[in-house]
Amino acid sequence: MKLTMRLKESRYDIIIKNGGLGRVNQLINLNRKVLIVTDDGVPAEYAERVKAQCDEGIIFTVAQGEGSKSIDVFAKLLGAMLENGFSRRDAVIAVGGGVVGDLAGFAAASYMRGIDFINCPTTTLAQIDSSIGGKTAVNLNGTKNIVGAFYQPKLVVIDPETLKTLSARHFAEGLAEAVKAGLIADAELFEMFENDDINEKLEEIIYRSLVVKKNVVEHDEKEIGERACLNFGHTIGHAIESYEKLGGLCHGECVALGMLPMTQNASLRRRMRTVYKKLGLPCSVKYDGDAIFDILKHDKKAAGGEITIVTVKQLGEYALEKVDTASLRGIVKEGVR
Repeated sequence: MKLTMRLKESRYDIIIKNGGLGRVNQLINLNRKVLIVTDDGVPAEYAERVKAQCDEGIIFTVAQGEGSKSIDVFAKLLGAMLENGFSRRDAVIAVGGGVVGDLAGFAAASYMRGIDFINCPTTTLAQIDSSIGGKTAVNLNGTKNIVGAFYQPKLVVIDPETLKTLSARHFAEGLAEAVKAGLIADAELFEMFENDDINEKLEEIIYRSLVVKKNVVEHDEKEIGERACLNFGHTIGHAIESYEKLGGLCHGECVALGMLPMTQNASLRRRMRTVYKKLGLPCSVKYDGDAIFDILKHDKKAAGGEITIVTVKQLGEYALEKVDTASLRGIVKEGVR
């Protein structure tokens, strides 16, 4: 399967193909210096498979987890490129999940004001969502993705076979973003989760999810308006994810929880919980409402005491609404049920 992102100033292909990780050099020039960024939770063979296709490949492995999305690790990537004499004609390849993609993409955007970035996502979450769209970033002082840039990849290669090495939990958490895509723009995609075998429909789920995001990004690359719909579930979800006392919920699990209070249809919320149970996603969480609200106030989307929230009233339809940040205190309460 192939999609092409068509933007005003750039375009790139998104290839969905079993075995695609071993064919990257057939799709883009790797006869140059290439920094291959991965983490220690990704099977080492994946980065080695890409390196074997490069004339001058250098593997840079970071620690697994959000802790690597930091200014310090970002600086180390830049230092590795500088030390190895990377020029503007060279490239960075991400082989891993969303953390690796965000970090490597931001490094590519920053080194010499931008060199080629190639994304090879190996997690469900990254394949379905974060690998396309051009958002790159690192975290700062406990605030997610507050330092970054919009920087589009030159190519995205999605190899569904890499998902076979994921744990059941990490496979499922990525599907939360596909559920989101169905809720905001593709009712049939959401119904696939209700009625079909997920493994049998996996490639179609990935494809349809990416179509939703591609269509939105093509109309609003820099999130001036419509692209904010992709934040459905993320406003509260990011705050839950940043709240350390919850014991490390995954990003997709937090997004799933964050979508529930923003769904203004009791019948649809019941359907969502049924899907969550089928996938193994959490349906409720308890937390300190004051602490969550304090994190929300520092969300990068909040400005001047206002924030744009995304709500869903009917399956496949969303609404954007600018509200006082203070009004979210009543929505946050003391947990999601």
